[in-house]
Amino acid sequence: MRYGRTMTTTYAVLSEGLEKRFGDVHAVRGLDLAVAEGAVVGMLGPNGAGKTTAVRLLATLLRPDAGSARIAGHDLVREPGAVRRSIGVTGQYASVDGDLTGRQNLRLFARLHRVRDTAARATELLDRFGLTEAADRPASTYSGGMRRRLDLAASLIRHPAVLFLDEPTTGLDPVSRNQIWDAVGALKARGTTVLLTTQYLEEADRLADQIVLVDRGRIAHSGSPPQLKALIGSYAEVVVTHPDAMTRAAGVLDRLTGAEPSFDHERHAVGVVSVDPTLTLPRLVRELDAAGVPLVDASLRPPTLDDVFLRLTEGTATDLSDLKERAA
Repeated sequence: MRYGRTMTTTYAVLSEGLEKRFGDVHAVRGLDLAVAEGAVVGMLGPNGAGKTTAVRLLATLLRPDAGSARIAGHDLVREPGAVRRSIGVTGQYASVDGDLTGRQNLRLFARLHRVRDTAARATELLDRFGLTEAADRPASTYSGGMRRRLDLAASLIRHPAVLFLDEPTTGLDPVSRNQIWDAVGALKARGTTVLLTTQYLEEADRLADQIVLVDRGRIAHSGSPPQLKALIGSYAEVVVTHPDAMTRAAGVLDRLTGAEPSFDHERHAVGVVSVDPTLTLPRLVRELDAAGVPLVDASLRPPTLDDVFLRLTEGTATDLSDLKERAA
């Protein structure tokens, strides 16, 4: 893997073979990651997959046992100070001081980062994150969403080139979550590179240009949300009037898709995953009607990231090109 600039892309984050062990636990095993400058990359994985450890490695909070990386052009191990000056980090829990006001918190972070006009920078960020009215209240009186927005504002004190967000909306209500999403969208529009870990698949689908699926400490699959969804195909489901018709419906689905149907006997439903892009709902209904299948309902829906996550983390690590060959 080459670091820095290629003929077409400048990478803000590049890692090769990063490893981290905690005793007998191999938390990160051979992390290869490429994040283009200005992109938002969503890192998904089950609990214990190694997402947080990967972020802590890339943010210099842990030292890797093996491998190498460059963050904003700086070597992770040899230039940790330069890396820290180039990044912002928001962890799973707000790091602000509840006894200080929102304004005082931001001015404190600005002084720690040696920002020249601490008052002006604090005011600017309070306004950007919709916290001006609460600026002079103790942070302990803030709602969970407000504290997370204040935490995100603190991580942006130095105008970081790369921002690491480790599950930034965990535990937030839908309104607060949307506020954080809007803030990340604004950062993307400003050209900030964002690496986001999350367990909310809707969050990754909405925000990320690229999805990285982490499983057992390594990257199992990666690609844009549409690319990953295309790999597992659409889901066709047929609901019939009585159980005897399910076999005929399954025969039609098998013939159209070449895939093995699944049965929901309680609902009299038959479903199948199709990777055939030419399969449409009108065609499906016509074929069922021609076969004399008594329909109650028929549907054809694109996969969600939930489907992608469940299907693609079931097997062993495979790169995107291999998955495309299987889906072809």
